[in-house]
Amino acid sequence: MLDLLAYPFVQRALAAAFLVSIACGVMGALVVVNRMTFLAGGVAHAGYGGVGLAFFAGWPVLPTAAGFSVLAALAAGLLSRRRDERMDVTVGLLWAGGMAFGVLLLDLTEGYNVDLMSYLFGSILTVGPDTLSTMALLVALLVGLVGLFYRPLLALSLDREFAHTRGLPVGALHLLLLGLIALAVMTAVPAIGLVLVIALLTTPAHLAERHAGSLAGMMVLASLWAFAFCLIGLGLAFWLDLTSGAAIIAVAVASVAVAELLPRRKRIARPETG
Repeated sequence: MLDLLAYPFVQRALAAAFLVSIACGVMGALVVVNRMTFLAGGVAHAGYGGVGLAFFAGWPVLPTAAGFSVLAALAAGLLSRRRDERMDVTVGLLWAGGMAFGVLLLDLTEGYNVDLMSYLFGSILTVGPDTLSTMALLVALLVGLVGLFYRPLLALSLDREFAHTRGLPVGALHLLLLGLIALAVMTAVPAIGLVLVIALLTTPAHLAERHAGSLAGMMVLASLWAFAFCLIGLGLAFWLDLTSGAAIIAVAVASVAVAELLPRRKRIARPETG
């Protein structure tokens, strides 16, 4: 098995797994604490519209899909806030509308002959150097923004009314959170796919929440869990000739199922917000 590490595609797969684990661990903690799992799923599926746009316009897929997803997430946040729409209705429209938009654009793309399975279910073993570089840039941007706005995001996550009384721009922070979720989702798409990415966002964070004493600790633990799932899933994919993305998520879901049989020790504490 160690001989596989000599192959460049395996090295890129491990690097991609590391990057995806950071993105999903950091943002997964915020998604779980803010109870935004359904929203993250909507953003993931809306990203299909960005994939269709990229092929239709002849643009790079990952940057285009990431930009499209961020704009779609921000639009959903603004729509639900300004028009008093229920967020679940807005997310439902985002979910279905993004998928439909992507399908229509692909139908209109001349000479289109690309296998979309890698975008729907991921293909971490085929991540190329350019895609890996883009993923690294997205993760750097994501971690940088979370680090810069950590305390405001912490206050927003733990008590929005308190954050508002402290004079924090709650509306702007909410939109920032939506944009960050979109970035994390699209970072993981090359490895896990649009359909499965929601599981890698939520399962590591759910497990980390049982033991973490702070949001930052939860982010670190979730990242470690996510990387462990990726490594085990990749190993199973090689050993049993399985689809890598599905194997990774199967390991994650099985881990949560086992953890639910064990007694809970601790939930995330409410740290001081300053």
